[in-house]
Amino acid sequence: MHGVELTESKNILVVGGGNMGRALVGGWLGNGHAPARIHVVDPSDDARAAMATLGVTASAELAEMPDAVDLVMLAVKPQQLENVVPAYRTLCQHGPVVLSIAAGKRIGFFERILGADVALVRAMPNTPAAIGQGMTVLTANARVSAQQRSLCESLMRAVGDVAWLDDENLMDAVTAVSGSGPAYVFLLIECLTDAAVAVGLDRKLARQLAERTVAGAGAYAESSEANAGELRRQVTSPGGTTEAALDILMSEDGLPALLRRAVAAANERSRELA
Repeated sequence: MHGVELTESKNILVVGGGNMGRALVGGWLGNGHAPARIHVVDPSDDARAAMATLGVTASAELAEMPDAVDLVMLAVKPQQLENVVPAYRTLCQHGPVVLSIAAGKRIGFFERILGADVALVRAMPNTPAAIGQGMTVLTANARVSAQQRSLCESLMRAVGDVAWLDDENLMDAVTAVSGSGPAYVFLLIECLTDAAVAVGLDRKLARQLAERTVAGAGAYAESSEANAGELRRQVTSPGGTTEAALDILMSEDGLPALLRRAVAAANERSRELA
């Protein structure tokens, strides 16, 4: 895990106790945040029960939330925000920083509902956060203080790596690369497994080879000072098996071209959704 110790136990309200909300809360607890200082609001009995197993208090309504809140994290589905967020307007105007992990919803959307004077941070995490291997990019409005910025960063760093953007417009590109990116990797594993079966391996072994190769190569790339292109060249012997495969993958209409088109399509769709 790339997390850091949370030396200050701030009072945190989490709106939405779904998969990402639970992953983040679990990461905070694992990095020393006091469970008594976290409160979750979610109408789902199952979500509240899951939080209870972590030792975190959860309620169905905002009315049960303690008064002093340092951070409000919005972890509900984007299509639910119009109905959910207005209930938090009064609370958010009393000083807490609002941290949204809702995909595609811009800071201006929340300023319209909560007020232009509210401190807002928009974050784009990805699903590997569930195992402490996430990548989160954040961007903030001008009302966010240095202390609030540090708090948001430490909370997201508890489940992986963190980067900041000054230009919110680039969050669409972030969504297209790291937000949607795990699905691209899952597809690679799926296709590599099927290709292994096609050349004679049984599916169980094929899946193991594909999963461990992708996971190992990613870990190796992360630990190496060389960039991915250099690493690729290091394992490609002239006239060898890897070169034969790369001749196909790197052809004019091969993997590089496909990924450029895929990321461009995801980037454009992110803009449309925003």
